[in-house]
Amino acid sequence: MLRLQHVLMSVRGLGVTEIGVVVGDWAPEIMRVIGDGSRFGARITYIRQDRPLGLAHCVALARPFLGDDDFVMYLGDNVLTDGVAGIAAEFRRHRPAAHVVVHKVSDPRQFGVAELDGDGAVLRVVEKPRRPRSDLALIGVYFFTAAVHAAVAAIRPSGRGELEITDAIQWLLSSGAAVAASEYGGYWKDTGRPEDLLDCNRRLLGELRPGVAGEVDAASRLVGRVVVERGARVVRSRVEGPAIVGAGTVIEDSDIGPYTAIGPGCTVRSARIADSIVLADARISGAPGLRGSLIGRSSVIGPAASGRSGHRIVVGDHAVLALGGPAGQESAAVPAAPEPG
Repeated sequence: MLRLQHVLMSVRGLGVTEIGVVVGDWAPEIMRVIGDGSRFGARITYIRQDRPLGLAHCVALARPFLGDDDFVMYLGDNVLTDGVAGIAAEFRRHRPAAHVVVHKVSDPRQFGVAELDGDGAVLRVVEKPRRPRSDLALIGVYFFTAAVHAAVAAIRPSGRGELEITDAIQWLLSSGAAVAASEYGGYWKDTGRPEDLLDCNRRLLGELRPGVAGEVDAASRLVGRVVVERGARVVRSRVEGPAIVGAGTVIEDSDIGPYTAIGPGCTVRSARIADSIVLADARISGAPGLRGSLIGRSSVIGPAASGRSGHRIVVGDHAVLALGGPAGQESAAVPAAPEPG
């Protein structure tokens, strides 16, 4: 959820106070963490999407919320740490039908791609082209006027059964509407893979401002930039920042190393964890050394009859894993359920 909170803060930083969040199966968890938006200085409206039918489908579902207002669509699994305030200001000045944010990538075939003319105007957008004519990928931030609604209504599902936002933008172009692009040159990460999510986690934690709203006993030590959220307890433990301990989480007799984000409602006992993400309501005990790990929601990690140190683990939500086993076994993977963005 750290990345989604970062996205919401970025959107709020653009002056947006009415935010619609499109949610699917993980709606209750997202709503529990994000709430009504008041702590971001905004009001959040949750918009249900029962099946992932594409980004343009999200726009169609949000039409009653959006009305005829200009809006920004910001994908929750993309993080742009340098922000897009300058691009937003440019959109407000010129108000093209659409204004896309692009970034140079090494393999454009995995993305929607924008082709520009010599003056930087968008000529064409193509979703995952086999032979890209450009290395400028659309990176998940789009500014639109109400003109996009006619485009969304006009397009049909793609070969993968989704209403593609790239098709809607191309419809605008084919109809003679103005579509602008701005290249983003800062840190950007699409957190679709565990290693990307961990890299992004390091970056976001590096921006932490320390603060203790929970309880830290006299036998514990906080080193560096550490956040202990409300209702969390740190007992006989050492936490080295940058690190965050989520609301209601209990850390006992443990060593939490830098670049670790532990979500709300977790229990960590007799464990050593570093450079990892532990999602909500996970329980970890007797883990002598987790590093570079991603632990899903409500997962249970505990010792087997014998154990080894130095595990790297990626487990999905509600997994149960006993550490230990054949000599040389240092990692384990359980198929992960998609994480809400």
